[in-house]
This record gives sequence, structure tokens and C-alpha cells, in this order.
Amino acid sequence: MKPLKTLVALGLAGALLSTPALAQREGVNVGQNSVFTGLVSAEQMEATALQQYRQVLREAAQQNALAPANNPQLQRLRAIAERIIPHAIDWNPRAKDWKWEVNLIGSKQVNAWCMPGGKIAFYTGILNQLKLSDDEVAAVMGHEIAHALREHARERAGKNAATSLGANVLAQVLGVGAIGQQVIGGGAQLLSLSFSRENETEADLVGLELAARAGYDPRAAVTLWQKMNAAAQGAPPQWLSTHPSGNTRIAGIERNLPKVMPLYERAKQGG
Repeated sequence: MKPLKTLVALGLAGALLSTPALAQREGVNVGQNSVFTGLVSAEQMEATALQQYRQVLREAAQQNALAPANNPQLQRLRAIAERIIPHAIDWNPRAKDWKWEVNLIGSKQVNAWCMPGGKIAFYTGILNQLKLSDDEVAAVMGHEIAHALREHARERAGKNAATSLGANVLAQVLGVGAIGQQVIGGGAQLLSLSFSRENETEADLVGLELAARAGYDPRAAVTLWQKMNAAAQGAPPQWLSTHPSGNTRIAGIERNLPKVMPLYERAKQGG
């Protein structure tokens, strides 16, 4: 097993060296992307996401649950996204070439997500049941976009791949993404991938900054999670099934508000 472990270490070290560091910048600091993202092809992950996104939309359309372009709630979501997306490139240069999409699905689910490649979906349940303000919608959207920008699905797939290296380990060391191709190509469902608490903390903070830079009040992230906590007193919303909540989370957001409030104030003034 020692040679195998050495090869894995070399592969991860190579991924680390190829991961660009965020320069010193104003706002939150969450460090570099995980080295495990280097085990999976970004292009293949985004292609898989597009395929699965299209399937979700087809199924929604078949159930007459896909909102048409003139739906006021969908127009609202797309307007908020248009303000947030320009600030995504600072977090991931690939985002410049993503074909961003925002769609609304009629469902009582209190849920929203963003697949790799900028494929966003909201469910009417999260808007209607929580009665979200635009600032709170921006907090949700920023959080979900942050998962895509930080490539958390790719990281999760990379970690899964690393647990079953087998004969592909040498190919991984010599060619980035070789292992991950088997995991993704095997039909991994991106919507069922679970994120770690570290992933969730990163998404909270990056989402906080994205919303602030877009001119949405980042303090709305606190009221959002207060609403989510209240909703969880009954049957926990689906959004909470992969988003650990609680006072600790809110406290973490509050600690970082001073880092993003100046960005929000400047954005409000058109700066």
C-alpha cells in the first residue's frame, strides 16, 4: 500500500500546486479550493451538471411546474441573479464562460440549488413559505452560487474517487481528472451529493460577499436563517437536509458582516 499512498500524495500535491491562490482582497477569506477538486475534470463535471439540469427541467415541464419566462417570480429571480453573477468571476475564472441559467419550479419544497456551471433552480416553496425579501433571496442565491464557484460538487466527487483509487491511481497522477471520470461517468447524481460543514461555512461567507457586492443587504442572511430555523421546528425543509443550521451558523455570519458591510454600502452608492 505504500506505493499507492505515495502516488495519491503526489497527485494531491500536484493538484495543490495547480490551485490558484486568491490574492489579498477586500471581503471574506476562505482560502484555496480543496485539492480534491484536482481529481475530477471540471469540464466533465459541468457537462454532467448540464445534462442533469436539463432532465430536471424536462420533468418539471411535463408536470406543468416549470415557470414560463413571463412569470413575475422568475423575472424577480433572474433580475437578482443578473446583479450577483458579475461578481462571481473573482471567485472562479471559469465562471466567465459559464452559460448561466435561472429557472423556477412550482413545488412546495423549501429548496434551491446551483449546479456546477451556473445552473440555478429555485422552488416556489422557498419563496412563498418563507416570504423572502429580495435581500433574503440574494442570500440564498449567493450561498448556492458559492457552492458552484468553490466547486464543492467536484470536491465531493474527488473525495469519493479517492476512496476507490484501484488501477486508475497511476492515471490520476499522470493525468488530472482520470479517476473522477469514472465517478461522474458512472451516473453520480449531483443533487444528492452532500456537502461538509466546511463547505457550508464557505458557501455562507462567499454568498455573503456576493450579495453585498451586488448591493443586497448581507444582514438578510441572518433573518434568512432565523426563518429557516423557525420552519425547521416542524418538518425540516429540504434545504436544511444538506445545510446544517443553528445559532452557531448565524453567529459565524454575524462575525463576518463587518468584512462585507463596506462592500454593500459602496454598492448602494453606485461605487
